[in-house]
Amino acid sequence: MGRKKQCNGRDSRPKTLGVKVSQGNIVKPGNIIIRQKGSKIYPGKGTNAGSDWTIYAMQQGIVNFTQSKKRKIVEVLPLPINNISQ
Repeated sequence: MGRKKQCNGRDSRPKTLGVKVSQGNIVKPGNIIIRQKGSKIYPGKGTNAGSDWTIYAMQQGIVNFTQSKKRKIVEVLPLPINNISQ
């Protein structure tokens, strides 16, 4: 009895896809918000999509997920400015 061959001799590293920053968290420009294959979620205000559909922040702010018609959209809302006069 020989050993059963399980695969073709090659192994690929796991794809770390999914939401990296949840709603309500603060992000800086360049932070990755979502890693995805295809356009499951679309970029909104304050975000942009890379060539592999990775959505990242373009400005500092708070992450917000919304749904518009049939599209899921992620956007970065600017941080509120606290005007404290001294």
